[in-house]
Amino acid sequence: MQTRHFDSYTAARTNFRDLLDAAHAGYVTTLERERERYAVVDGDVLRAQLAILLPSRAVVAAEGGGWAAFLPGLPLSGEGEDLDGALDDLIEALREYAVDWNERLLNAPNHRGNWALANLVELSDDAQLKEWLLSNNLSAVR
Repeated sequence: MQTRHFDSYTAARTNFRDLLDAAHAGYVTTLERERERYAVVDGDVLRAQLAILLPSRAVVAAEGGGWAAFLPGLPLSGEGEDLDGALDDLIEALREYAVDWNERLLNAPNHRGNWALANLVELSDDAQLKEWLLSNNLSAVR
């Protein structure tokens, strides 16, 4: 049986390939460091699970000859001449938010709960983010 749990940083470092191989194979894989336990997860698997567990609830609206897209409850929006343009602009806003979240917002009380969103954005390419935005019964406002 493959080693999946490493009781120290040293053990994980010594067996780093085994640690990554176990995570890649989909096993629950952990390491402990100073009485804290960390999970090691394949990034693609984590991204796919976050996309399922975190519905986008994106809203789009045709306004003034163009389109707007936003995520209710978040300070993020996008605008464009067409729906694709608005979604592309919203994706750019999501990317900027993920950077800001990691640099300074992760401990702000009104942003702390957006860990899943920041991780989903950082683990996704633009096509995956667009699919996520469109996959959860996109709402239209008229």
